[in-house]
Amino acid sequence: MNITHKAHPWHGIKPGDNAPTIVTAFIEIVPSDTVKYEIDKESGYLKIDRPQKFSNMIPTLYGFIPQTYCAEKVAGYAALKSGKTVSKGDGDPLDICVLSERSVTHGDILLQAIPIGGFRLLDGGEADDKIIAVMKGDEFYRQWSDVSDCPESYINRLKHYFLTYKHLPSEKSVCEITNVYGREEAHEVIRRSMEDYLSHFSCKNLSD
Repeated sequence: MNITHKAHPWHGIKPGDNAPTIVTAFIEIVPSDTVKYEIDKESGYLKIDRPQKFSNMIPTLYGFIPQTYCAEKVAGYAALKSGKTVSKGDGDPLDICVLSERSVTHGDILLQAIPIGGFRLLDGGEADDKIIAVMKGDEFYRQWSDVSDCPESYINRLKHYFLTYKHLPSEKSVCEITNVYGREEAHEVIRRSMEDYLSHFSCKNLSD
């Protein structure tokens, strides 16, 4: 009897043959989720990280790009572009927000996404970039080819989420968004995160 195993979402799935222009995204949470799910790095299963605080809900589909890692190269680029001291990458796969006109009701899925920009977010001095992308083939959002095409109100909504989602109102946020960047910089961040992954996890690459 043949025995098949589910691929690990981080290590066992490729970031995409056309990355960074088009990437595979593993979606962990969707806007309707009232708890924050994230991948368990050892097993590859989704786990509950914490309830979403107050009424703060993720505005987009949210997950990560497989076989990426935020380490030295991502941190070095963040320091170069922000002019700030960046101690290191956050040690996680590269996060991605995916815009879609259609409602997606649950996470634990793969989709194809087209990066159009991102946030250079520092979390306690660590690089924690958030790539902004549109779902491939989406009838509405495909007209946005760069983050500059997005309404400022939409960008501000995303900013607010990432600057407040970890903290109580009485707490001082340790998160800072130093830059909102466009498609070309997003591609460079993705390339660097793929290089960081190969530097740290090439022996775990199960898809080769």
